[in-house]
Amino acid sequence: MGKYIVRRLLQMIPVIIGTTFIIYAMVFALPGDPTAGKCGERQCPESFVAEYREKYNLDDPLPIQYAKYMGQVVQGDFGTNQYGVEVREDLAKRFAVTGRLALMAIAVEIVIGISAGILAGIRKGRFVDNLVLVSTLVVISIPIFVIGAVLQYFLGVRLGLFPVTVSSEATTYELLLPAIVLGSLSVAYVARLTRTNLVENLRADYVRTAISKGLSKRRAVGLHALRNSMIPVITFIGFDFGALLGGAIVTEGIFNIQGVGGYIYRGIQVRDGVAVVGAVTALVIIYLFVNLIVDLLYGVLDPRISHD
Repeated sequence: MGKYIVRRLLQMIPVIIGTTFIIYAMVFALPGDPTAGKCGERQCPESFVAEYREKYNLDDPLPIQYAKYMGQVVQGDFGTNQYGVEVREDLAKRFAVTGRLALMAIAVEIVIGISAGILAGIRKGRFVDNLVLVSTLVVISIPIFVIGAVLQYFLGVRLGLFPVTVSSEATTYELLLPAIVLGSLSVAYVARLTRTNLVENLRADYVRTAISKGLSKRRAVGLHALRNSMIPVITFIGFDFGALLGGAIVTEGIFNIQGVGGYIYRGIQVRDGVAVVGAVTALVIIYLFVNLIVDLLYGVLDPRISHD
């Protein structure tokens, strides 16, 4: 397994370089004056423009700019944004909030989604199965901003069960409702994916053989069918964690959460390239490591999968 981990880490290097270069090029190769709007409505002085271009290496060719930037990133320096604040400090605060929000959303989709999928799978064709299929279809059909606004109004404003917005402290209780909203779409997909794979594995020969040899149906489902059914579910959850980290812009906007999604959105609005590239680079690295963990979990769920 050690060789496999080393090999995967080496494979991450060209992926990180390729993805970050594309993002860097998309941000810093955009047409227009990068200092536009930095001095309000009036045009920036030439001295400010020259200092700005020198600070961000804008006079160098794009590959040289990127090489200098990545040299700083390797040393742990993600640069400073246009307000003079280190991007690393901003990301540390915002990742702490968005990371907790994403983990809570993952917990919601694991507990509710997998449980609903198992109930639907072992009761295929019955009321519970039809209820799960219909309810998940309804959730998938509704945009996330509608779900967020509806739950915020009824559970927050009308019933007062949850705070309407999240304070700067971002406590676990304040993040619970946003986590439910953020994970609602994934809950539907996890439930359907679990149900489909469990139904397929329950019809497999190895499950029928195990039951015919005296193994109880509960153990046959839990020990054999369910473990094999979890492999595609774990794959989806691993992919979804990265998507939740970077795609929480709508939910963070609805509940006024100071997270990474809003940070990237505002960076794009004001053309703060260093902030955008730094945040996306951190997301790429986190996403790759999460996928490595998911691949290692395959061997735990299915001993036939070897990482030697």
